[in-house]
Amino acid sequence: MIVDDHPVVRDGLRGIFDGVPGIEVVAEAGDGHEALAMARATAPDVVLMDLRMPGLDGVGAVERLAVDHPEIRVVVLTTYDTDADVSRALAAGVAGYLLKDAPREELQAAVRTAAAGGRVLAQRITSQLIDHLAPRRTPAAAPSPRELEVLRLIARGAANKEVARALLISETTVKTHLKHVFAKLGVDNRAAAVVAAMERRLIWVPLVTGCRS
Repeated sequence: MIVDDHPVVRDGLRGIFDGVPGIEVVAEAGDGHEALAMARATAPDVVLMDLRMPGLDGVGAVERLAVDHPEIRVVVLTTYDTDADVSRALAAGVAGYLLKDAPREELQAAVRTAAAGGRVLAQRITSQLIDHLAPRRTPAAAPSPRELEVLRLIARGAANKEVARALLISETTVKTHLKHVFAKLGVDNRAAAVVAAMERRLIWVPLVTGCRS
């Protein structure tokens, strides 16, 4: 069954399925209330459901169908791909979520998949869900000004004792600063820390050259 409040859309979708082996459009509806009535009358296996419709919208119709006709599989077909729309539809129990720019082959395959008990999602929707569910990584903190002072001296070839003397701190404090720098830059040694800091333009070490006459 095709459910959409625009007759031209319903006509276009019917044309996509006309003559396709194993698929028959048994009903059409222009809103959620009509969809419920037609579902009772025709018992479709799969419903292609628009989301935004007057009266009872797509999600409301899906929720009612889930109670009255749990055997019917519903695939949302809409132009809307916001997180809110997708979340509401998935929470209502749809078998799929496709966008109206999907090619005809994808729509035909989606109906077959849904009828067989599978689920279908548009690639764009899948990507959004992955982005939404992926853990948010907290950006690593940048080295502090003091840590960068230590790293600049290290880059010039100073040993820990020399860094400590220049900055009037203990060698233990120098080692602590370096440990923090390694963690923040994702490295495990002094040379790699200098390279990483220079690549990120956190420090700049002038090239000193000399000549003899």
